[in-house]
Amino acid sequence: MKIWLIGEAAEHEADLCPHLRAPYDVVGLPWEAATTNAFDDRIGAGDVVVSLRFSRQGGAAPPFRLLHVPGAGLDQIDLSVLPANTLVANVFEHETPIAEFVLARLLEWEIRASALQYSFTPQTWARQYRNRVPHGEIAGKTMGVVGYGRIGRAIATRAAAFGVDVIAVDDHATADAAAEVLPTGDLDKVLAVADYLVLACPLTSATTGLIDATALAMMQSHSVLVNISRAPIVDESALYDALQDNEIGGAILDVWYRYPTPDDANPVPSARPLWELPNAWCTPHSSAWTTELPRRRYAAIADNVNRLAAGEPLRNVVHTGSRRSAS
Repeated sequence: MKIWLIGEAAEHEADLCPHLRAPYDVVGLPWEAATTNAFDDRIGAGDVVVSLRFSRQGGAAPPFRLLHVPGAGLDQIDLSVLPANTLVANVFEHETPIAEFVLARLLEWEIRASALQYSFTPQTWARQYRNRVPHGEIAGKTMGVVGYGRIGRAIATRAAAFGVDVIAVDDHATADAAAEVLPTGDLDKVLAVADYLVLACPLTSATTGLIDATALAMMQSHSVLVNISRAPIVDESALYDALQDNEIGGAILDVWYRYPTPDDANPVPSARPLWELPNAWCTPHSSAWTTELPRRRYAAIADNVNRLAAGEPLRNVVHTGSRRSAS
């Protein structure tokens, strides 16, 4: 059995190999291997492929045993091109850093500690002290969370610890100590009361464009939209217009509408220049990207490879043959 690490996954061989029970042949391939058949003749029926994206133009992929996605999202995986017996598994481990990122950004949104620090000088501090401008606090605010899975729960737990009232929207989750949970049909009610609206749902046909001009108009004028899920959940132009016209207070954006590809290494992330707006805080999809994250993720992938070799049940299987099952 060989393990093929495609694209970015090839950078994490050192995170994977120490956790493998056997000295498998681990081979890195370029991004093109995820979307073309240029390397298909190298991949054997008993092999494992690790890749964030997988598709084929005009044909099926060759037989192999397991496609392991080194993340949670499957929106870049075309399941229809996979052989019937190929398993697909994903991996999480990102909920903690994403939750920390969201709380850090919202705390900074309210407190503006960085601005206070950078404006401090011994020559001007006394005047600044006498004329202090009050800043905000997150305690007592209401947070709406769209999607109450691992990420949503991690965010809610930390927000509740700061005294934030959390209302989640999810058709498949139940309430817990951190949040009340409403069905997605009640999203309008949440939009109307949320000081912060955090998007933590997967990108599907149902959630694409979920936050459109109508939804944004339902939000309060001071509300802050936080998107750490997938950009297309929010209508691109509607968001820009709402921010530019101050229809909402602001947006914290860590995910984008366009990403680098083999054909375009440096795309403009959005058709509208959101990053030019003072009330849009933009970061390069880095909310989860801690030093510890790939170590945890590739340890989990190695565990599944070991299980596969031993004939044991895999963790986090999301697709088997023509049937899907999530765990």
